[in-house]
Amino acid sequence: MADIDSGLFRNVLGHFPTGVTAVTAVNNGRPVGMAIGSFTSVSLEPPLVAFLPGKESGSWKEIHESGSFCVNVMAQDQLEVCGVMASRTEDKFADVEWSTAPSGSPIIAGSIAYIDCEIEAVHDGGDHDIVVGRVVELEVMESKPPLVFFQGNYGTFS
Repeated sequence: MADIDSGLFRNVLGHFPTGVTAVTAVNNGRPVGMAIGSFTSVSLEPPLVAFLPGKESGSWKEIHESGSFCVNVMAQDQLEVCGVMASRTEDKFADVEWSTAPSGSPIIAGSIAYIDCEIEAVHDGGDHDIVVGRVVELEVMESKPPLVFFQGNYGTFS
């Protein structure tokens, strides 16, 4: 197996645009969230999705403990919310408006869509986990341009 330089790996994969999501949950009565670009659909029957959080993420540990999560599809006008979700701020929801999904997880106001899930499985993925969620409810709330991450910058698709 060839050694791949992590800087080269990140640079090359950075040329693949990704949609931006915020994965949220409520743990011990407190809302938690994290920005995620590694989100994908997995299966139609049963309805499954996946995201890949870093194993060392404190937010991921809290989401995992909750047993469920909600994926919020970020819109181009939610760059500030995305920044908060990507930060290590203690209370990421202090200035973020949200409502409650069936799982109890936050649905962030202004998101394009949400996908509410129960954690189905967690698989090893190197320095990340591969989290598979069974979809329990989903909805498009507003059709507008998405927030996209490409070559280290945020933008949109038009």
